[in-house]
Amino acid sequence: HVQLVESGGGSVQAGGSLTLSCGASGDTYSLQCMGWFRQAPGKKREGVAAIYPGPGGGRTFILDSVKGRFTISQDSATKTLYLQMDSLRPNDTAMYYCAADPPGSPFAPYDCYSGSWSTRVYEKNYWGQGTQVTVS
Repeated sequence: HVQLVESGGGSVQAGGSLTLSCGASGDTYSLQCMGWFRQAPGKKREGVAAIYPGPGGGRTFILDSVKGRFTISQDSATKTLYLQMDSLRPNDTAMYYCAADPPGSPFAPYDCYSGSWSTRVYEKNYWGQGTQVTVS
């Protein structure tokens, strides 16, 4: 089993920055595709960014609405996941969740960095408890 714990959320003014972190523990050797999702009140959960490990820091997917403002990265040794969020906007306000694609899922590596895994919001993902980001 895998446990994911997010940190780094908070309240910030529009235009500000935050860095989210996600620590992974348990059977982390099995983790490949990992990413960040968010859910605002009354809205569906959406995939924001994903990363598949590999040379040069891996291959990434970034949601169009945050492209150029958000950056996903990962410490390959510890599987710790980061989301650097710059130029934050009020509509970025949401609960942010770390997620990992579980072993045996139907997704291929390409699905991770193409956005398919993020779009699907796979019900069997490993999920963290979430960290709130509020932009005013």
